[in-house]
Amino acid sequence: MHLNIHRILVPTDFSESSESVLAFATSLAKDNNATLVIAHAIAPHGAPTAAPVAPGVPVAPPPAYDRDDMRKQLEQVRPVGEQVRYEHRLVEGLPSTAIIELIKQENIDLVVMGTHGRTGLMRLLMGSVAEAVVRRATCPVLTLRPPAVE
Repeated sequence: MHLNIHRILVPTDFSESSESVLAFATSLAKDNNATLVIAHAIAPHGAPTAAPVAPGVPVAPPPAYDRDDMRKQLEQVRPVGEQVRYEHRLVEGLPSTAIIELIKQENIDLVVMGTHGRTGLMRLLMGSVAEAVVRRATCPVLTLRPPAVE
């Protein structure tokens, strides 16, 4: 089986683990002469960023954000060292749903994303974006664990 990879979606939450995911995706893009679509999803103010893990478990709304600041932060996320084509997308909505929509809208051939952006209680309350994307994506999804801290 051979995949024709032309467009690779790389969701980022601006964490350190997202940097290693981008480095891996950049290598794949270079090897396949593909374009990276680097995306960040922000929930509309007052809306939860994920569905509750269990009935009765509240999900805190996200903090207010400045769209221009988020765009500037996203534009700082760039492939390092390799000459690959890349684009940025700042989208609003539940992160997993926004990623699924981008897959369709941008004709994505592969998603490369980390398995852990958030940790501890926040991860428990927010659920796993990566798991939701794997379950609903219409293209292959490559998930990467963050590097071990020693």
